[in-house]
Amino acid sequence: MNALAWNCQGLGNPGKFRFLKHLTLTEKPSFVFLSETISSYSKMEELCSKLGFEGFIAVEPRGKSGGIAMFWKNADNVNLLSLSQSHIDIVIKSFDKGEWRLTGIYGEPDRAQRHKTWDLLQNLSRDGNLPWCLMGDFNNVTSQADKKGGETYPNHLIEGFNSCLQDVELQDMDIIGHQFTWERGRNTSQWIEIRLDRLLVNAHWRSLFQMSKVYNIEETPSDHSPLLMIPEQQIGGLD
Repeated sequence: MNALAWNCQGLGNPGKFRFLKHLTLTEKPSFVFLSETISSYSKMEELCSKLGFEGFIAVEPRGKSGGIAMFWKNADNVNLLSLSQSHIDIVIKSFDKGEWRLTGIYGEPDRAQRHKTWDLLQNLSRDGNLPWCLMGDFNNVTSQADKKGGETYPNHLIEGFNSCLQDVELQDMDIIGHQFTWERGRNTSQWIEIRLDRLLVNAHWRSLFQMSKVYNIEETPSDHSPLLMIPEQQIGGLD
């Protein structure tokens, strides 16, 4: 039940579709969460078919920014809990693991409004006690080590995000590979890298999937690199 999360920054470029198609063929994710699709519902429906998924849900962008979508392989195994411009929350019925929860997150990009993401996580945390995994572009960092280059990240935003994670009892999973997931100005004096994308899990999920791993797929046509979560040990692929 591999899961893939990617801020694609629009899917109008044919190269991005080819990249995504290649990823779904090679890594075989059962779930894909996309943010900043900048695409209509009908475009996401078409993409779902082209990628070979059975089910999907999409939230259209507002104007020329935003838009999120979740795709899944087996439509009989998924129930939608809630959605907004910033999240899609589903329950997955697994034959061997029982029910667990997967939430795709697109964090508030405006620093002045970053508290909205923290509030969202707080509200979602009240919706049950299932094993829970959240993935996506949170637009938040947990320490100064999450940023390389440019100005120091505002400490009050780091403290606010960490306080939120502590309140909702979510753990930040380690990434295998390059530690930054977004970049700008590569090979220039203004090169900045930040770990904006991540996977968060509760203790129940971590105990259920003790062998889980998260990989940073560094080659990407977007400023963001995709994250691939593999919940069990596998032969082949990235593992």
